[in-house]
Amino acid sequence: MFWILAVLAVASGIAVFVVDSMARATFALLTSLLAVGATFLLIDLQYLGLLIVLMMIMEMLVMAVFMIMYMMNPAGLMPMKMVHNERGAAIIAAAAFALLAAGVFLVDWPARKGVPPRDPTHALGLSIMGPKMLVMMVIGVAILATMIATVVLATRRGRHDA
Repeated sequence: MFWILAVLAVASGIAVFVVDSMARATFALLTSLLAVGATFLLIDLQYLGLLIVLMMIMEMLVMAVFMIMYMMNPAGLMPMKMVHNERGAAIIAAAAFALLAAGVFLVDWPARKGVPPRDPTHALGLSIMGPKMLVMMVIGVAILATMIATVVLATRRGRHDA
């Protein structure tokens, strides 16, 4: 199952840059990130897996609403050029890949100290949210308000009622 999800994540990630419309790119990105979330579920990181899945679904819904609301073509389905400066982008991507690949082999990685925590999800949550719990709660409310405002603006009457 891991290899199926890995191939699906990579293939749909590549499709984001190959398809010719914003809507198709959005669904390809959603597929890729759902496969990554499922991989997290597969390795028993339920909280992170569900968080990735739920966040990506909401993010893609907001993206789709903005596409329908602001794109000149209907819902981003019209073919369009998705890559600008192809040669420059390819050179930058190849250089970044070479630099990161070299880092994997050339960096003197430290030896592991200690043992992994019994519950890695709990330990990660404490390290991320520890003293910043209030900030994260406020940001969550702000994001929810943004999503609600986006849906209101996307209604048929728009932001200016008849």
